Amino acid sequence: MTIRFDDIGNRLKAFRLASGLSADEIAGRLGISRTALYRFEKGEVAKIETLERLSELLNVSVPTLLGVGVEYISSAVAFFERLRQIEESAEHIIVLAGPVSLLLASDDFVDTLEEVLTESLPDGGPATDVVQDLMSILRARKENWRVRKPGVLNLISGAEIDRFLRNGLVGRLDLPDDVWTERRARARAEAGHLIRLMEEEPIGIQIGIVPGALPHNSFQIFRQADRKVLTLSPFRLGEQPNIHGGIAMITSAPEALGLHERTVEDMWRRAQKGREAAKYMRSLLKKLPD
Repeated sequence: MTIRFDDIGNRLKAFRLASGLSADEIAGRLGISRTALYRFEKGEVAKIETLERLSELLNVSVPTLLGVGVEYISSAVAFFERLRQIEESAEHIIVLAGPVSLLLASDDFVDTLEEVLTESLPDGGPATDVVQDLMSILRARKENWRVRKPGVLNLISGAEIDRFLRNGLVGRLDLPDDVWTERRARARAEAGHLIRLMEEEPIGIQIGIVPGALPHNSFQIFRQADRKVLTLSPFRLGEQPNIHGGIAMITSAPEALGLHERTVEDMWRRAQKGREAAKYMRSLLKKLPD
């Protein structure tokens, strides 16, 4: 197996961001300069002893840092930073990630997301500065997609989009009535944005609504020039998000990729697409109470 040192550097950066420690703090604990740490994050080879000390400090295994087998990630910040890094060289992305994919979402959705994520935090959960770190990463992902425009195939569960429209764009369900009314309106507006994408069918964007429920954990397949990458995640954005708990996984294992690609093919065959999908979405909107 070929070890990609640029990937090791990317993982180091992702786990450093998730640790809450500054580059100066980590460099100080390792007895190296901040410049040396940044060189490691850019893919310069680090001694195995340094990697071992980094893994202890960042609470991640050496195999995960090296990308041997599967990366296991327990932090939403680290996971979404890894997505940002992978997307920088992706040519095509397959997304199954809740009722709304961040990359295809409207600007209004992204602007509301910080509020939604903050209200989703449980007592004793991550602090609001984690949400701010996440939003910085999410906005960078969105901007990268706008600039590079890799192809996107987005699968949406019919059951999830129906629940999203009924519950609204909310972080929890015990919100005041006036807030809930506003968030339902925002969910309907986002449905209108998706309908326009389905009807216009811009080059490189495919959206399919699959009848019924789909796996609760999201997954994405990234096709790059020289490889494919599969990510599986319990972390969710949008309606009733989860940025608090769970273990995400990243792998390029052929068996895992093959199984998920066959799952995508089956879902895509069953999905409603284009104007048919837009018609289905409009029917869901008509069923909602005024």
